[in-house]
Amino acid sequence: MALHREKESIVEYGRKLIASGLTTGTGGNLSIRGPDQAKLLITPSAVAYDAISPTDVVVMDMDGGIIEGRRKPSSEWSFHVALYQRRPDVHAVVHTHSVYATTLACLHWEIPAVHYLVGFAGRKVPLAPYATYGTEELARNVAEAIGPSNAVLLANHGLVSVGPDLAAAFNTAEEIEFVARMYYLARAAGKPQLLSDDEMDRVIEKFKDYGPSTGTLDD
Repeated sequence: MALHREKESIVEYGRKLIASGLTTGTGGNLSIRGPDQAKLLITPSAVAYDAISPTDVVVMDMDGGIIEGRRKPSSEWSFHVALYQRRPDVHAVVHTHSVYATTLACLHWEIPAVHYLVGFAGRKVPLAPYATYGTEELARNVAEAIGPSNAVLLANHGLVSVGPDLAAAFNTAEEIEFVARMYYLARAAGKPQLLSDDEMDRVIEKFKDYGPSTGTLDD
């Protein structure tokens, strides 16, 4: 099967979305940029993650044409394409409806540097203006709002994270959901004290060397 490893990865991380509580039902979606850079692989529309098989994964070109797949692609495929076209460094996209990130999106709050783990996204997590799901307007809003960040909130909708691979994009979605929860709780209790841009720059630089051979985030 063509692109079998990539299709298996889509299936694996789709199930992780549910297992980790980052979405419910068939909400959210994820994709991978193909090795030739000219296509993407994306989850099918309205299929439960535990029922998706590699043959259900849809392969598309960057104009939205279906190359391979027996099912309809996610209705949000257009913002995946827009992100790949805007950001050559992005090779995977994860979209979630995680509770706290979505709560902040509904409040129209960006996530500032309230905790150093926001560095997985950048200095902050910006907010994209609301647009109806699956529209070109939403695709433009997401691609414009994300800037150099690795995550962006979608107003009244959810969270999108990106990365060099699906593991990195998924990890960012998990970490930003944690930070979103902390920010919401901190705002409920009082006025959070934010980290400076200089400190966030230091954190982001340290994250470049983060990995199994370099210890933990607290080292």
